[in-house]
Amino acid sequence: MVGASGEREPTRRDFLKTAGKTTAAGMAAFSGVSLITHRERVFGANQRVRVAVCGVRGRGFDHIKEYSLLPNAEVAALCDVDENVLDRRLSDVEKMGLSRPQRYVDCRKLMEDKSIDAVSIATPDHWHSLIGIYACQAGKDVYVEKPCSHAWWDGYQLVRAAEKYNRIVQMGAQSRSNSAIQEAMGKMRDGLIGEVYLSRGLCYKWRPSIGHTLVSPVPKGVHYNLWLGPAPEHAFTRNRFHYNWHWFWDYGSGDLGNQGIHEVDLARWGLGVEWPTKISAVGGHFMFNDDQQTPNVLTCAYEFELPDGSRRMMEFEVRGWMTNHEAGIGTGAFRSRGVPPAGLRAPVHRPHQAGSHQELGPVSGAPSTIGNIYYGSKGYLAIEGYDSYKSWLGESQEPGPHANGRGNHFANFIDAVISRRKQDLTAPIEEGHKSTMLVNLANVSYRLGRTLNFDGRTQTIVGDDEASQMLHGEFRAPFTIPAQV
Repeated sequence: MVGASGEREPTRRDFLKTAGKTTAAGMAAFSGVSLITHRERVFGANQRVRVAVCGVRGRGFDHIKEYSLLPNAEVAALCDVDENVLDRRLSDVEKMGLSRPQRYVDCRKLMEDKSIDAVSIATPDHWHSLIGIYACQAGKDVYVEKPCSHAWWDGYQLVRAAEKYNRIVQMGAQSRSNSAIQEAMGKMRDGLIGEVYLSRGLCYKWRPSIGHTLVSPVPKGVHYNLWLGPAPEHAFTRNRFHYNWHWFWDYGSGDLGNQGIHEVDLARWGLGVEWPTKISAVGGHFMFNDDQQTPNVLTCAYEFELPDGSRRMMEFEVRGWMTNHEAGIGTGAFRSRGVPPAGLRAPVHRPHQAGSHQELGPVSGAPSTIGNIYYGSKGYLAIEGYDSYKSWLGESQEPGPHANGRGNHFANFIDAVISRRKQDLTAPIEEGHKSTMLVNLANVSYRLGRTLNFDGRTQTIVGDDEASQMLHGEFRAPFTIPAQV
């Protein structure tokens, strides 16, 4: 079957019996959702986009604060399955001097609110795409945190839903809205460092042990079945709940999909590629004896083939403990030539001196190395975090162009919602899906312990049924991903 993009859409046979299960159960996912015939709203000069934020404990609170600062946006509703968190955030909004938003526990009921224009998603990963699909079907635009999916099928269907319902859908890859990062990408496209043959993503982030937690009663006010949603049933434990869900395969993607997706996205963008042909990931969970399932050390390798037959290489690394600062990333050196953007604090750097003790980890003030390095035939370029880059040119590695930048990813989304110009999005869902797929593929390779071959034209793993089934993912009824969006 050929889709609107001209590419063959994956069939049920591509994923054995899993897609058949999804087809049978998929339509039941909307038993609690009233689909709305959406009449496109035309925004007047003084009208604001009414936004509902889903998942408001951590990153979702950032969403609330960011939208509250935009003159053309209004936080109109909050939704969270933990009523303790939900009521705290409603109070926080009022303390900010804003009108009290509408209150929802179940995102499916939220979709019936015709006054909501857009849904901003900051839930655990396994809910991201499904809420996005619900919102598209209800005629609402979507800002979805990274990674935009938990497996291939939910991300693929979110892209299709955005296209079918003509929705504005942005993934939370905020570095794509930063002026310095955009400048760096433009200079590499213009040949600053020559032919870029290799890009690397670095996620060296200090992560302590999460320890062990036993099965315990579900806290009062927590709607645990809703929290699980598409994930398999599992008895409640504290480690599988707030934040530490990142380190369990049923809900998260490890640091590769948590912090690392930002660097994966930038590595792919700078390399100028779309789908890999070969993926291999090795690593493990080292040092700690605790409940964490995902690796805290991981090395991923991707091979890409360009239309002209040439190849490109991409690498990505997770390190969860002590490490060095490659290319000066994480030392504060990238801030030395400019003023840090508003709201961002440059890390404190304590350089090693002969005869002195060098502090490591969080006490050093600079425990992490988060960024990207690109290697070309004429030099190399490095990005630190979300907003700075430096370059070095020639055999002598002379300093080249550099910049610190600013950007507002939420403003970019709201502006596109008002203008209805999808082309103005800096991180459209189509690009988010491609980068998130690199996360999904590497995690499958790691878990199965073997290299995967991939066909980007059909978005399928070649010659490995077990890997194909794992990439597809499984979704618990009635929260299954619909076969027909």
